[in-house]
Amino acid sequence: MAKKKVIASVTNDLYTDNRVRRVCEFLVSNNFDVTLVGRRLATSSILPATAYKTKRFRLLFTKGALFYANYNLRLFFYLLFHKADILVANDLDTLYANHWAKKFKRNCRLIYDSHEYFIGVPELENKPRVRKIWRWIEKRTLPKVDKMYTVNQSIADLYKNEYGIDSIVVRNISDFQRPFQLKSKQELGLPQDKKLVILQGAGINIDRGAEELIEAMQFVEEAILLIIGSGDVIHVLKETVRQNKWSNKVFFLDKMHYLELMNYTVLCDLGVSLDKGTNINYRSSLPNKIFDYIHANIPVLVSDLPELERIVSRYQIGVVCKSHAPQEIAKCINAILSNVALQEKFRANTKAASQELSWKNECKILEKIYL
Repeated sequence: MAKKKVIASVTNDLYTDNRVRRVCEFLVSNNFDVTLVGRRLATSSILPATAYKTKRFRLLFTKGALFYANYNLRLFFYLLFHKADILVANDLDTLYANHWAKKFKRNCRLIYDSHEYFIGVPELENKPRVRKIWRWIEKRTLPKVDKMYTVNQSIADLYKNEYGIDSIVVRNISDFQRPFQLKSKQELGLPQDKKLVILQGAGINIDRGAEELIEAMQFVEEAILLIIGSGDVIHVLKETVRQNKWSNKVFFLDKMHYLELMNYTVLCDLGVSLDKGTNINYRSSLPNKIFDYIHANIPVLVSDLPELERIVSRYQIGVVCKSHAPQEIAKCINAILSNVALQEKFRANTKAASQELSWKNECKILEKIYL
């Protein structure tokens, strides 16, 4: 029996999108023939070997309206001339091309994976005309998908209220398993006599709390902050550190392959996620870094957003900081790092939580969607 063909699409360069990687690997393990489509930038790294095929477009434009139009046009023609039994659109910026391609395919399902509440992202908050276009696309495409799933219940509720769609929740949980041999702090060039606080992510942008976290570190003794990843405010953060001569307190590392990143994470003493509730997308978010921290068995410090507070309170794995004032953030960090018994309690609880919050359990939900 021939394998069913799946074409999944994203607008990134495929290198650090671990949710999509996990879904593609799940599909391959269930005997699907999978191709993942994205784009290639001048700065894109060579992709590691995968169990599924990949395709990256070289585009004339890299951002803005021309990029999205260029990408969706290229994607539409790619989908049009390649056989598929299932099309998987990841987020609204790929849905338009998938929606139209499906119209030309017989017996083809369109499945939508919403990683966030797209029209609520802060990048659209002060761009009403652009936001109106994305809303127009969403209204004409989203109600016509065959199935939809998203990352948490808060976002599922938003789409239910707007479109009457029953979204299935598949949380963005890590599939990390601790390697047999990890590199040490010394091997990674990290100070061995300091506590390590980590902020990681591919979207370290405005209103993610990074600016206040950096300021807070001047009030935290015997610890350094690792910022690993990419985002719109990284250059601003680096300039702040340079101007204030805080380079002995804050270290920056570029985005890296997931297993390499997690080697750093497991060596840390505290994982931080301080998103602000300044827009509906952030208020409804449950960043995947939280699950990375849990699977690395390190305590967490989070802002008081509903989904974050629910996880931390239920599993007792860290502290919820009620303020973004740097001194209050520092107070919370010091309270954890100075209390060995509390750290041990949080670490033990992350081990218990990781048994329930596992990608294996999320795959049982994916089975109901795809199989």
